[in-house]
Parts: sequence; structure tokens; C-alpha cells
Amino acid sequence: MKTLDYIALILVAVGAINWGLIGFFEFDLVRAIFGDMTWISRIIYAVIGIAGLYSLSFFGRLRNDE
Repeated sequence: MKTLDYIALILVAVGAINWGLIGFFEFDLVRAIFGDMTWISRIIYAVIGIAGLYSLSFFGRLRNDE
């Protein structure tokens, strides 16, 4: 389970960096690498979104650790 947590955290960080690039420089890294909404870029966006949703479970686990 810890490995899945690290993978989700890395994907969320990648998503945050991409959104930072979009916000500051109007540069979408995923679009630049994989194209404008190609099937692979849509998969990448979806996987990062799922990782973000999964990361919400960290809040519940932090509360249980106290």
C-alpha cells in the first residue's frame, strides 16, 4: 500500500507542476509532449486525476495516525 501512496504522490506532484506551468507561463507540458488531447494525453490526465482522488484518502489516514 505504501508503494501505491508514493506513486499517487508523484503523479499529484507532476499534475501540480503542470498546472503551475499553465498558470504562470500558459504552457501545458502534457500537451507539448503528447499532443492536443490525443488518446495518450487523455489517459495521462485521467491517471493523474485518479491519483488526486486517491490522495484524498491521505487525510483520513493522517487523522487515524494521531
